[in-house]
Amino acid sequence: MASLTKVKILKKMYQIFKIQHSAVITGLILFLVCQLPGYLNAQDSKAWSLEDCINYALENNIDVKKQILNIDYQEQLLLQSKLGILPNFNGYVSYGYNIGQTVDPFTNEFAGDENKRVASNNLNLQGDLNLFSGFQQLNIIKRNLLNLQAAQSDADYYRDEVSIMVATEYLQTLYYIEFVAIARNQLDITNQQAERTGKLVNAGTLAKGDLLVIEAQQASEELSLVVAENNLALSYLNLTQLLELPTAQGFEIEKPELGLVDQSEIFTPEQIYTIAVDNRPEIKSAETRVESSTKDLSIAKGTYYPSLSLNYSIGSGYSGANYIYSNPLISVSDDPFAITESNEYVFPYEVDYSQKTKAYGEQLEDNMNQSVFLNLRIPIFNGWASRSSVAQAKIGIASADLELQQQKRDLYKIIQQAYNDAVAASNKHKAADKKVNATGESFKYADQKFNVGLINSVEYNDAKKESNKALSELIQAKYDFVFRMTIIDFYMGKPLTLNR
Repeated sequence: MASLTKVKILKKMYQIFKIQHSAVITGLILFLVCQLPGYLNAQDSKAWSLEDCINYALENNIDVKKQILNIDYQEQLLLQSKLGILPNFNGYVSYGYNIGQTVDPFTNEFAGDENKRVASNNLNLQGDLNLFSGFQQLNIIKRNLLNLQAAQSDADYYRDEVSIMVATEYLQTLYYIEFVAIARNQLDITNQQAERTGKLVNAGTLAKGDLLVIEAQQASEELSLVVAENNLALSYLNLTQLLELPTAQGFEIEKPELGLVDQSEIFTPEQIYTIAVDNRPEIKSAETRVESSTKDLSIAKGTYYPSLSLNYSIGSGYSGANYIYSNPLISVSDDPFAITESNEYVFPYEVDYSQKTKAYGEQLEDNMNQSVFLNLRIPIFNGWASRSSVAQAKIGIASADLELQQQKRDLYKIIQQAYNDAVAASNKHKAADKKVNATGESFKYADQKFNVGLINSVEYNDAKKESNKALSELIQAKYDFVFRMTIIDFYMGKPLTLNR
């Protein structure tokens, strides 16, 4: 009975624990669910300006980060070349055994036998200093400095490219925002007209066919609004992906008042190019690479000159065959081996020395040696390598110079195209603005006539379609003109902004 009671108690405790454990988990889940919308909508706190978008993109864009890594790499190359003018020092240590006969390097005597193992240890420190090598090291430092500057210009170019892409997508999003607003406003007008027409049809004033035409237009405008909203959502998605944001949810942009400049304020292509050619990073990069190529030529020519270097070494060593003899023991034989003329016996004797290996520290001190050398290397013939290197460097200079010319020509063509596009967009915007005014007045008049039954629904819809088309063309021309002027400002070195 006691055992059954204990089992019931344990089961009850488990159920209580299970209920409490589930409650805790449920509470945590509810907490996280409540907090998740706040996390996902953290972007709702502000609308992003064009400057915000550009700055965020520049901090998170992968291509820009790669260019920054390239700058770090070039900095390391420059540092290494600067440190290359310092002396080189290397230490060498060896320890080994020799079995059998060998010449002791420190005593120059034979040591060991076929069954004896002799230990040896060598310590050495060597250094060398390049005194002269045709100024190659100095030219390598100058070249690496130029390569670093070119890498920095390349990074600036990528930043500009990312900024332009962000500005383009930002303006595209603004265009769709305004287009959706116009589409929604036009649909509201049509809805109101459909309601009025329905009342007139019910009163017998208008035929039902007029209502069907209005309803058809209503359905068409509803479809146009859905398409416009989808385009806006896609534009937001493209912009957030360009910014490397995890989601487009809650992301909104500012809607600045776009100031339009007069066509007379647009600089000529020559004026724009004069400013751009002195400031554009791709031009600076190409110019720097021309200078870097000239340093490559200087480095190649340096191989024609003799080279002078200073070498120093200090070393010592230890040998297990370096013995110290002490306490000689003389033993005389009892058997004489000779008799002198004076009848004296000559007894043979042996001298036995006790020996031990000389102490490690003493050997290092005794075997210490130093050397200093001046090495002069005079190039006589190296398989035409020097002349080939010089020829290749000259080709590199010519190639870099052609690349610079190509960059300048491409820049001028882009500026010419941007100028012509800006002028065309300005003219198109002026014409579209006149068309909006004309079709707007025409639609107002048609709306009044339709309400009193002077025109039918087909004529009313035609007037409304023309008005809608004119409004669409106007906003398209406006944003096209703003974009073209932004491009011109960009090439003139001005910051990308929509606040004029």
